[in-house]
Order: sequence, then structure tokens, then C-alpha cells
Amino acid sequence: MAEYVVYYRVSTERQGRSGLGLEAQRAMVEQFLQPADNVIAEFTEIQSGKRDDRAELWNAINLVKKTRSKLLIPKLDRFSRKVSFISGIIDQGIELTVCEHPNVSTFFLHLLACFAEEERRQISERTRAALRAAKKRGTVLGRNAQALAVQRRLEKQDFFETVRAEFERAIADAGSFSGAARLLNERGVETAKGGRWYPQTVRNYVSCCDLKLPDHGEAESYLHPPHEG
Repeated sequence: MAEYVVYYRVSTERQGRSGLGLEAQRAMVEQFLQPADNVIAEFTEIQSGKRDDRAELWNAINLVKKTRSKLLIPKLDRFSRKVSFISGIIDQGIELTVCEHPNVSTFFLHLLACFAEEERRQISERTRAALRAAKKRGTVLGRNAQALAVQRRLEKQDFFETVRAEFERAIADAGSFSGAARLLNERGVETAKGGRWYPQTVRNYVSCCDLKLPDHGEAESYLHPPHEG
């Protein structure tokens, strides 16, 4: 039997209110836990993963120290994408358990943290490249507009990670943007705003998140699929 303190995090209040992201994280925890395991407490944070001064996270860590339990998180990027932060927590003697990587060593957790930080750097670089391209096209982007564009893109990519499995499955099953939108709606997967999926919505996420399309043919077939009866 193992004792856990569970930590969940979403980046925006909208995701927190709608349950988007949290539901997927809770599902991962439920699948991970064994019948004999004991959850001492759960902590939920609505805060950017870039910040280290997260009140609920430190409440969870302090409880782990007090009870000598393990800190359970659904995914490492829900905890942090900073190698230094993750290493610092591990160095304090906190036993960190990640649902998606349940049997990895501390060494491998450090490697995963490196990959997560590099992913964050690449997202930031893609955002800057997109802003440079927009500026080159003549789009006027003020400081506030740039910040908003970056924030929206990061929020969209952050949300996408919570539905990636369902999204990729729908794309693979349907072979078209319109078919994927229909499957996502039928399977009860909501958008970041809690609404329905449309072909253009699917296409936007494919583009924003650099998702590689399954080999159903050229990308043109996704835009103009055969008639679906």
C-alpha cells in the first residue's frame, strides 16, 4: 500500500471552472491508483506552470513532508517544465510519482524534466517566430498585442495537451478535419471554451500544435475529404 498527496494544475480559470484538463488529470490518477493505495489529500491549482510560488503546490509538498507520503502528479508538465525546480524538489527528499511514467527512476525523472523544459523553449521560440512572420507581413503588433498573442498560443497548446490522446485518435479514425470534429463532438470532448468542434477548429489546433497528420494522403484530403455518407 502507498500513501499519496495528489497535485493537479490547470493554467487558466476557464479551464478550472469548466473542468477541462482537470477531468483528464483525475482520470489518469484514478487509472494509476491501486485498490490498497490511500490518497491523503488532493490539491488543485489554477496557475501558470512557469511560476514557482504556487500556494497549493507548496501546501501539497509540506503535507508530503509531514506525512512522509509520496507526491502524485498526473503529468510532469502539470508540475513544472523547469529542470532546476523539479531537481530542487527531488533534492529535498520528496518522492515524486508521475502517473504517465509510474516506474521511472529519479535519474529518468531528471531527463524527463530536461525534455519538458526543452519543449517549453521550443513553444516559446515558435511563438516568437510566428510574431516575427506576422510583423514581416505588415501586421502591426503592439506590446500588449504581442503579449496577448503569446498568451493565447501558450494557453491553446496547454489545453491541447489535456485532450491530445482523444484528438489524435479522432484524427486517425476520421482522416479529415470535418470527420475528426464530428467524432470529437460525439465522444463528448469539448473545446477550450466548452463548446463544439468544427473542421476549422480542428485545423487550427493541428497547425498551432505542429501535429503530424496520419498518412491518409496529402493534407488536401483533410481539407476536401470524400463525401461522408
